[in-house]
Amino acid sequence: MFRPIQRPKFKKEKEEFESNLLDLTRVTRVTAGGKQLRFRAVMVIGDKAGRVGVGVAKGKDVAQAVEKATRVAKKNIIEVPIFAETIPHQVESKFGPARVLLRPQRKGRGLVAGGVVRVICNLAGIKNISSKLLSRTRNKLNNARATMIALKKLKIKDEKHATTSTKTNS
Repeated sequence: MFRPIQRPKFKKEKEEFESNLLDLTRVTRVTAGGKQLRFRAVMVIGDKAGRVGVGVAKGKDVAQAVEKATRVAKKNIIEVPIFAETIPHQVESKFGPARVLLRPQRKGRGLVAGGVVRVICNLAGIKNISSKLLSRTRNKLNNARATMIALKKLKIKDEKHATTSTKTNS
């Protein structure tokens, strides 16, 4: 009697990161043979618990560009120090012509940010923040990179480390 082979059922893993398509543009390269069309995708991923990353990639079609950009974003993840659902201090950064100012806010104020900064802060898990784009550009990629630089600049005082280092010296 023939018995069908039991195949193991693969469970799809739960995604540890949420992703968001920030920008999708058509880019062309003009050669002697004509125009070559590709797509550039800018993806933001985050776990809403202090980790966030931005990735940029190009592909022949939209799906390929998005997939590549997601892989690049996973490689560029940074840790964001979150203190009482906000950032520890005010920070300003610049990338090209894009300038971003991030300010901490008291609890209950919410995300007072627009566009790219709002998406990145939401995926990072920052619930209360105020931001201002001081730039003269509306380029989403440059604004996203300036925001990531600002989040990298954030430092949190580690009081335990400060007290232990003074004890060892004396």
